[in-house]
Amino acid sequence: MNFYTCIIGTELLNGRRKDEHFDFVNAELLKRGWEQKASFVIKDEPSFIADVFNLIRNDPNSVMFSFGGIGATPDDHTREVAAKVFTNNEMTEHPEAVGLITDRFGEASYPNRIKMAYLPIGAGLLTNVVNKIPGFYLEDRFFFVPGFPSMAQAMVIEALDKFYPQNKPKFSRTFTAFCSEENLIDIMHSLPSSIEFSSLPIMDGDKRAVELYLASHNSCLTEDCYEHFVTLTEKKGVKWRDGGYFDTLGN
Repeated sequence: MNFYTCIIGTELLNGRRKDEHFDFVNAELLKRGWEQKASFVIKDEPSFIADVFNLIRNDPNSVMFSFGGIGATPDDHTREVAAKVFTNNEMTEHPEAVGLITDRFGEASYPNRIKMAYLPIGAGLLTNVVNKIPGFYLEDRFFFVPGFPSMAQAMVIEALDKFYPQNKPKFSRTFTAFCSEENLIDIMHSLPSSIEFSSLPIMDGDKRAVELYLASHNSCLTEDCYEHFVTLTEKKGVKWRDGGYFDTLGN
């Protein structure tokens, strides 16, 4: 699965607030063996929100967490945009959401709070541990939660625990070569496309090094690629050490 976050909030882009969602989602995904493919921080503009939702929807393996814009004020557009993108503009008053809101707020639910029960057709609900006004989800993979971290974080955990509790374990190796990336590019090209690979150049004063990362859900593939890379590195006369660059400075 490919996980995306869409963090909606003009207040984040103009500096009035600081984002707390990206790091939280990243940590929760990594706990379960997942990773984000991309994250978007965007303004409260309906057409642009729709563009981002459509981009994510076009990935058949996408899972999205959308933060913000599901309230009842004029600048809350997410419910309507979600309906436009995912349910062909079909929306309905969700009976369970109506009950949660009216049980919590009584007559004060009207005329505004009750609008938050008007959701894209077929929506499931996510529990709001703070004020009971739910978040919602579509197709078991598109999740829409408030912008408030105190509300959103419990919903993210609920969604992951229910639908994406644990990925297959990933096996990784990291090592450091004491040279520039230029010396290793031919070896990089020799790796199979099935291995996850990254190269991080290090400039530490006048020292040059490369931190290399290999990972796969197949432990044998990871080990084979690791041995292949270090063998060819040694043939070039390049010194290397297991682990990250800053892990090995004292060795």
